Amino acid sequence: MSTRTLIRGGLVVTAAEEIHADVLIEDGRIAALAASGTAAAGAWTAEHVIDATGKYVIPGGVDAHTHMEFPFGGTFSADSFETGTRAAAWGGTTTIVDFAVQTVGHPLREGLDAYYAKADGKCAIDYAFHMIVSDVNERTLKELDLLVEEGVTSFKLFMAYPGVFYSDDGQILRAMQRASANGGLIMMHAENGIAIDVLVEQALARGETDPRYHGEVRRALLEAEATHRAIQLARVADAPLYVVHVSAEEAVAELAAARDKGLNVFGETCPQYLFLSTDNLAEPDFEGAKYVCSTPLRPREHQAALWRGLRTNDLQVVSTDHCPFCFTGQKELGRGDFSKIPNGLPGVENRMDLLHQAVVDGHISRRRWIEIACAAPARMFGLYPKKGTIAPGADADIVIYDPHAEQVMSAETHHMNVDYSAYEGKRVTGQVETVLSRGQVVIDARTYTGRAGHGLYTPRSTCQYLN
Repeated sequence: MSTRTLIRGGLVVTAAEEIHADVLIEDGRIAALAASGTAAAGAWTAEHVIDATGKYVIPGGVDAHTHMEFPFGGTFSADSFETGTRAAAWGGTTTIVDFAVQTVGHPLREGLDAYYAKADGKCAIDYAFHMIVSDVNERTLKELDLLVEEGVTSFKLFMAYPGVFYSDDGQILRAMQRASANGGLIMMHAENGIAIDVLVEQALARGETDPRYHGEVRRALLEAEATHRAIQLARVADAPLYVVHVSAEEAVAELAAARDKGLNVFGETCPQYLFLSTDNLAEPDFEGAKYVCSTPLRPREHQAALWRGLRTNDLQVVSTDHCPFCFTGQKELGRGDFSKIPNGLPGVENRMDLLHQAVVDGHISRRRWIEIACAAPARMFGLYPKKGTIAPGADADIVIYDPHAEQVMSAETHHMNVDYSAYEGKRVTGQVETVLSRGQVVIDARTYTGRAGHGLYTPRSTCQYLN
């Protein structure tokens, strides 16, 4: 039995255009668009009609960097696939790309299968996986080819966290060479972890144990150096490179220089680097622990370079790196030793609203908002045009967004499974009103109507930006 939904009277905003149009949805996909008030649109009928007058009709957000149920620092991130994807839906995100984790000494396949099992039947929205490669060797390099074939087409390596996820330059080069051959995309956590560990040890020896020192030892120059090194290794391997959670002006400059040479180098930043700073890390009474993440928050003056990078397309994507740990019982593991604070912030529910606030504030245009939050991540990770746009044939992942509603962000009202908000008390203009995932209403006029298990695993093609 065919089901049809009609969204009438809204301003459809995609990365490419803005048009007052009606949107016809049939069997979970977008069937047609027509300018509002035209005879074509007027002839459409549907069982379910949504009035979007005075609202934006935008593609569902694609958050290409989340960590649900993620093991770190002797604990796990606080959001399960069920709670995390429900919170994502509340925030207007309809697809996440999470990270499956390889354990050192074990095959990639084992880690990926464990994450398939964690997420299966739990997600409120559609999801996919990147693969964290913790142990580069001949066996795992062969596995990379098999994963690309089954739709896991991006692989994350770490220049940070020696003894946990760290890969040395030789391992990184080998993985990049393999990706160059199989079409995969290497994602890089670019910080010089070996040097950072020296600075951590020295800071603790001086009695510098508070959260703010987390930001001081993870120097911007060590992010820039690692970014530079990753770019050069990618050039040697003739491989594309995607640098995750770029936070420092100096790292943006490395990306811009590479892109000016025409290299396939891409960059992602996150809302925390655009809206928070070392002022938060320095909050008294261990409150700064709430803001410990890596790369770390930077002094406020770095924000201008990040906004500029988003406007000039030296940074292409804004993801959240959503990896929440509760203040009570998890962040507190680092009382007396900042290096033991679990690294990560909650944010999957806040990204679309914060970036709309950036439109209100004049940092970016409406279409750029949709580009960096929906279309670019979908293209980057092989999901476009199924995801990330509103066009005939695309999945009907659609958000009705009220650009005039005002809200105050707070842990009391958010839906993430964490006991604080990184944006507590922040006033923003704009709010998600209704969300459709593959044509199913999962948020209906600010009421959750979705369910665990609606979200489907979505295999991906390779990066769609490559020359």
